[in-house]
Amino acid sequence: MEKTVCELFAGVGGFRCGLNHINSLDNKIEEEKWKTVWFSQWEPAEKNTQYAHDCYVYRFGTNLDLEGNDTTNWNIEEVDKAVIPDFNLLVGGFPCQDYSVASSLATSKGLEGKKGILWWSIRDVLEEKKPPFVLLENVDRLLKSPASQRGRDFGMILACFRDEGYIVEWRVINAAEYGYQQRRRRTFIFAYKKDTKYGKKVIEDYFSNNDVKVADILNHDGFFATTFPIVPVTEKSVKTTEIPLNIGTVSENFKFNFENCGLMKDSIIYTAKTTPDYSGRQITLGDVMDEGPVSEEFFISQERLYYTSPEVDHSDETFERLPQSSRQTWQYLKGAKKLPRKAKSGHEYIFSEGPVAMIDAYDKPARTMLTSEGSFSRTTHIVRDKMTGRIRLITPTEAERIQGFPTDHTKYCLVEGEVIEMPTKKRLFMMGNALVVDLIKDMEKTLSDIFDRE
Repeated sequence: MEKTVCELFAGVGGFRCGLNHINSLDNKIEEEKWKTVWFSQWEPAEKNTQYAHDCYVYRFGTNLDLEGNDTTNWNIEEVDKAVIPDFNLLVGGFPCQDYSVASSLATSKGLEGKKGILWWSIRDVLEEKKPPFVLLENVDRLLKSPASQRGRDFGMILACFRDEGYIVEWRVINAAEYGYQQRRRRTFIFAYKKDTKYGKKVIEDYFSNNDVKVADILNHDGFFATTFPIVPVTEKSVKTTEIPLNIGTVSENFKFNFENCGLMKDSIIYTAKTTPDYSGRQITLGDVMDEGPVSEEFFISQERLYYTSPEVDHSDETFERLPQSSRQTWQYLKGAKKLPRKAKSGHEYIFSEGPVAMIDAYDKPARTMLTSEGSFSRTTHIVRDKMTGRIRLITPTEAERIQGFPTDHTKYCLVEGEVIEMPTKKRLFMMGNALVVDLIKDMEKTLSDIFDRE
C-alpha cells in the first residue's frame, strides 16, 4: 500500500517528522518515505499571524487540493472534504473538547456536531475520504471527560469510528516510561478498516468462532503492544461494555470507566489497565540541554528568583499578604502557599498548595511542557546553565529537543514569500502544543510493516 498521509491539526509537523524519522534539519532534503498529500493548520487565536502554518510551509512546502487551491491554512470546518487528495493514513493531534450532540439520529450519518468542535471535521474526513488507517493523538484526560459523565466523549469518538467501519485500539503512553526525555502522557488512537488485510487478520485470529482473544492483542500482538511492550494482563482483567447504536443515546446517557489501554470492535469495548515494560536507556533533561553559550535573555536575575533565603520553599500569608515584589518571584510562585480566600457564596477559607521543584533536575526526564512554557508560571522549566551554573529558563532549541524535534525546527517561517524568524515565545508555545516525535518514530516502524503487507 502506498504510504500517503493527510495531517490534520498539523502544528509545526510533529507527525511528519516522526513518520519520516527527521532527526536534523539536514534530513529534510532527503526524499520522504511517507508522502504528505495534504495538511491543515489554522490557529483561530492568531488574528494577524499563523506562525505554526508558516513554519510548516517553510520546512516542508505546501499542498494544493484537488481543485488546485491552497486551503491548508483555512478553518478545517470550512474546507470541502471532497477536494482533499486521496490518502491511506490520516494523522493528527486534535483538541480535547465537549463532544455532546443535541441529536437522536440512529447513526452518525449526517450528524451535525456543535460548531467549533473539531472532532466533527475529523469524522467528516473519515466519511468522505474513507482512509484505511488512522493515527490520532490527544490528552490523557480524553478517556475521562467530561467530569459530569465520565467516558462519554471517548465513547462518542468510538461510536463515530464504528459507524464508518473501523476497529479501534488506544493506549495512554507516557514518553518517559519508554525511555524518552519528557514525562508527557497522551492518548493515542489507532483505527483501521475491517476490510483491510490487517483488519481481516485481526478478526480471523482473535474474533473467530466466538473465541475472543483480546488479551493477546493488548499484550503483544496489537499495534501498540508491538511498539510499546507492557506487563501482560489476563483475559479476566479485561472489562467490557457496549456502545449504544443510537449516537444521541451515547451523548445523553453513555458513561464508562475507560482504562489506559483497549480496543473496540462492532460496538463492543474491551479495556484493561496496563503497566509499561521497559528496561532500556532513559534519556534525561540533562541529555538535551545546550552545552555552549546561551543568550542573556534567558537568565533570571537574583531579584526575580528569590525574595528571601533560597532555602525557603513555602509562604504563609494567613494573616498578612507578602509585598507584590515578593509575590513576583519564582521562589514564591513555585513554593508552597497558605492564603485566605473568599468564595462567591461569601464563605471564607484558607487556600493552600504544595511546592514544586524550583530547579529542574538534569538526571530525570523533563516535566510535561505546556503552551505557557517560558512565562511566569509554576509549570515553566527553570534550569541551571551547564556552562555558567547560573539559573535560567529553557531555550527554544532545548524545548524542541525535549519534544524530539530537530534543533531549530521552529526558528524560521515563510510569510508571503519572505523568510522571518519566529518569536521566542511563539517557539516555546509551539513546543508546548506538540507531541513527542520520538513516539511517532517508534510507531512508524510498526505502521510501515502493516502497510508493506497490504
